[in-house]
Amino acid sequence: MPSGNAGKKYKVSGHLNSSGKISIIIVTRNASETLQNCLDSIYRQTHAGIEIIIIDGDSTDDTVEILKKNSPRIAFWKSEPDEGIYDAMNKAVTYATGNWVYFLGADDELLPGFSDMATELKDPYTIYYANVFAEGKIRLGELTRYQIAKCGPYHQAIIYPKLVFDKYHYNTAYKISADFALTLQLCGDSTYKFVYKNYTLANFNHEGISGIQIDKRFQADKARLIFTNFGLITWFRYSIHRLKHRDNPRV
Repeated sequence: MPSGNAGKKYKVSGHLNSSGKISIIIVTRNASETLQNCLDSIYRQTHAGIEIIIIDGDSTDDTVEILKKNSPRIAFWKSEPDEGIYDAMNKAVTYATGNWVYFLGADDELLPGFSDMATELKDPYTIYYANVFAEGKIRLGELTRYQIAKCGPYHQAIIYPKLVFDKYHYNTAYKISADFALTLQLCGDSTYKFVYKNYTLANFNHEGISGIQIDKRFQADKARLIFTNFGLITWFRYSIHRLKHRDNPRV
């Protein structure tokens, strides 16, 4: 396939039958130190219905060389400038051909529990979530609706029905927490429900941007998003919690 302008290179391979297929999306930017290990963890999965989609933010290291080397096993990849993580994710879902979508960090590692979880994906109006291994322990377990509002599942613990992205996209105004904002929106949409399954999907690298920086705009909007999508009682509980922990900018 033509490569287009200089610095924009992509490859598309044949697609599997879309029934039961999971599109694993990875967005990268100068990820050469970890990307191959991430890809190898996907290759080790026993679930056959997986496609890999990678949107790279015009990396200047060896990331593109790794993508070229792995092209036979990647359904789609492209490298070009973007406007951040969630802009790249919004692009990526447009190339997804599976019925399910999962986002994996280039510095994360997929675990065997992912393939086990894949057998549980039945209802196209259910957002399935599980656990990740982070900071030495399995997190977070099954969450109440209030706990989802307060902290939400890890992004790498969620497998979305593709239908979600026919209706929603990540709000790129939130540079770090747009996935959490989407979780809050989905909780306010009666079309969907969240269902927990007790699997551990990935080793999550908490040293990435979401673990070391705070999305100030999201934090400023969080209470409003909770009120809009969860109602007055949950908003009130969260407001009390926030008041008690007002010195913690992540609350």
